[in-house]
Amino acid sequence: MAEDERVVRLLEEIRDLQKQHVENYHEALKNQRESIDFQRDWQRRLTRRQVIALVALVLVMLALWALSRGMRF
Repeated sequence: MAEDERVVRLLEEIRDLQKQHVENYHEALKNQRESIDFQRDWQRRLTRRQVIALVALVLVMLALWALSRGMRF
């Protein structure tokens, strides 16, 4: 009987560890999704800033070109 109780306890411990593993796995997936969302958000922001910087650079270059030709705004 004592051997049966040890087997039952061992199986219960294995079950509990598997449940904990599944919970940890779900938490890891949630964290991964949040990380991907965060990266996508920063990529959008960076792309927007790059476009703004490019437009500003083109405007500055056009202004310098116009000034070098003696044009007025």
